[in-house]
Amino acid sequence: MYSLEGIDLFSPTLMQTFISLMVCLGCSVSISIVYRVTYRGPGYSNGYLTSLIVLALITSLVIMVIGNNLARAFGLVGALSIIRFRTAVKDTIDIVYIFFVLAIGMAAGVGYFKLAIAGTLFISAVLVVIAKANINMFRREDFLLQLQYADDDITAVKDIMNEYCASFELINIKSSSGNAPKEFSYYINLKRQKDYLQFVKDIKGVTAVQHINLFRDEEHV
Repeated sequence: MYSLEGIDLFSPTLMQTFISLMVCLGCSVSISIVYRVTYRGPGYSNGYLTSLIVLALITSLVIMVIGNNLARAFGLVGALSIIRFRTAVKDTIDIVYIFFVLAIGMAAGVGYFKLAIAGTLFISAVLVVIAKANINMFRREDFLLQLQYADDDITAVKDIMNEYCASFELINIKSSSGNAPKEFSYYINLKRQKDYLQFVKDIKGVTAVQHINLFRDEEHV
């Protein structure tokens, strides 16, 4: 009868370990370069790029340590369960890159070098094409429109929204005491994103509109 400790079919030599780590290093550096090239935020973090490279190397090493030993695998799960990551991820694409380097590290760790290299090249090419072509197939151009209106009849504003918006939804009406203007809040989806400046201009042209704010992705337009 076999014990879990005795099942160890994968025992890499020193040379195999070195080659695995070098392949993983090359792939992870390439991934970090792709991230830097495709990043569209105001400023990328050097620490995050370093983390991608080191995370891939550590993953590769962990996979080599586990090998085919089930006892080590269960022990590693127990050890890692006490770790808590509390760093907020600023963009979902950052999570994609984390999983990317984890997968490459695993492939390099078990000796699937061709798979690691091919996966790095193909997925990196897809990320670059998406970034350069600015493909947003599943993204809705939603805006938050806030305006102060000095009249109860908001028909003129709705006519403009019908012209520029594919859809709009009233989400809030704020009314102060007395004759103070009401504040209306709408979720709107523009037919053409590039028309937002003209849209704001036309809204401002309505006599009863006293103040207007248009927000997208938490940025003031």
